[in-house]
Amino acid sequence: MFYFHGSKGGNFAIVSDNNLQINAHFIGTRPVGRTRDFTWVQALNVMFENHNLVMTANRVTQWDENSDAFTLRYNEELITLPEDEQTEWRATSGQREIVIERTDERNSVRVLVSGLVQMDIRVRPIGKEENRVHNYQLPQDDAFAHLETQFKFLDLSELVEGVLGKTYRPDYVSSAKVGVPMPVVGGEDKYQTPSLFSPTCRLCRFKPQEKPLSADI
Repeated sequence: MFYFHGSKGGNFAIVSDNNLQINAHFIGTRPVGRTRDFTWVQALNVMFENHNLVMTANRVTQWDENSDAFTLRYNEELITLPEDEQTEWRATSGQREIVIERTDERNSVRVLVSGLVQMDIRVRPIGKEENRVHNYQLPQDDAFAHLETQFKFLDLSELVEGVLGKTYRPDYVSSAKVGVPMPVVGGEDKYQTPSLFSPTCRLCRFKPQEKPLSADI
């Protein structure tokens, strides 16, 4: 595992390859006297072919474990998943299948874009004790709900880019200090994108397909 600082309100390419790009939008806060933002991933956009699959942690004032705190959209269409473990949603694009299934009754899903990526995503808040221990100094009217994600990539090229993607390159050499259990990875200047939906950054490789492919939901 590793940390990436990013910046409050910033968007960055986590992975950018020939056939896949994943952007992340960051939320955060900067207490008085601190030189960097504390940041968390609030939304992810999986771009492939000419499609956008977006997972967003909703802003909530007080965390409620009995309520869903995420929104899912496929090409701007809202995805509805009944609150029942193992409920699933499916779509196809050509030979590619897109599957979203709950792994818990609320706030936890597995997302598969066949042949490209599998993600286990959980929405969680910053708790009061965590806020106190790390001195985040978060406002009382925002639980800072965010996404915790585990990625499994299925078809990355050797030239993959992105904050995380570059670490999968065969020629990658970590610049982190030896012995640091949770290295901080940079790349703000190379991988920042204009928006969550933009495939453009200094080193981004992904190019959306110009001709729409039919998608059956």
